[in-house]
Amino acid sequence: MNPSPSTSRYSPERALELGRQTLSIEAAAVDALKSRINGDFASAVELILNSHGRVIVSGMGKSGHIARKIAATMASTGTPAYFVHPAEASHGDLGMITRDDVLLALSNSGESEELLRIVPLVKRQGARLISMTGNPASTLAREADIHLDASVEQEACPHNLAPTASTTAALALGDALAVALLDARGFGPDDFARSHPGGSLGRRLLTHVSDVMRQLDQVPAVSPETNITDAIVAMSRGGLGLVAVTDAEGKALGIFTDGDLRRSFEKRIDLRQGEIASVMHSAPHSIAPERLAVEAVEMMERLRINALLVADPSGRLVGALNMHDLFTAKVI
Repeated sequence: MNPSPSTSRYSPERALELGRQTLSIEAAAVDALKSRINGDFASAVELILNSHGRVIVSGMGKSGHIARKIAATMASTGTPAYFVHPAEASHGDLGMITRDDVLLALSNSGESEELLRIVPLVKRQGARLISMTGNPASTLAREADIHLDASVEQEACPHNLAPTASTTAALALGDALAVALLDARGFGPDDFARSHPGGSLGRRLLTHVSDVMRQLDQVPAVSPETNITDAIVAMSRGGLGLVAVTDAEGKALGIFTDGDLRRSFEKRIDLRQGEIASVMHSAPHSIAPERLAVEAVEMMERLRINALLVADPSGRLVGALNMHDLFTAKVI
């Protein structure tokens, strides 16, 4: 039965002390791994790169939780990987492992019975074994083709029992392995976006200007000879905060925006007379429809504008977009 708050040993000072101590111990454990990024680590990266199969990551208990995360990280960064529970492997899941695969086995003690039970069977199939343990002299370390040392001086647990620093170290070492593989494969942001199409990065890197722009029939456009007042009416009806000025072939010659209208009032320009060509911005900034939407964001922020024309390579107007469109599409 858990002690009630009134009878527990809780004290704010002790909680803060242990919290800071835990972070210090785990930070030291991770920092100590740097000296072990050596030839064995490089060999593990090379072995995985040269394999024609997948990385099968396995572990029991807390190591199993870390193994799942490492497999997920690898899978999302260009290295086909999945988690296999070692106990389930002994009851049929071993058939998921082929001779072309690499087994990455995690065990802090290196003596996990469930893992050791499947090692001979995996090696008999011809698969290669990388072990990650906290004991280089353990059975699992000795049986492995390559061993990665994830040992720690102490756990963060006050009793030095609960897996804390050791799981943090294993997780960090797994991340280091995934990042090295990512770089060696030339895996870039576009690849990451393709494996995360539902995430914000996927939206940013897979969304093109053509996906979010207002189509040509939604963009108010007038000729250079149009009366300023009529052009302002067209701009108001368009709801984009701009009116494009085009020639007879549809080429964008200029732009007039809400901001230009306000500045015209400040300058006391008589907008009741004259043609829109006299107050428009000539040679307006534009972006191609096949460009990424994030490039439109960068351009608009750099130029400090809120709207942008979209034109084809010949300069012909094909659409327009503003910051609201980009917010709606969750590109920003």
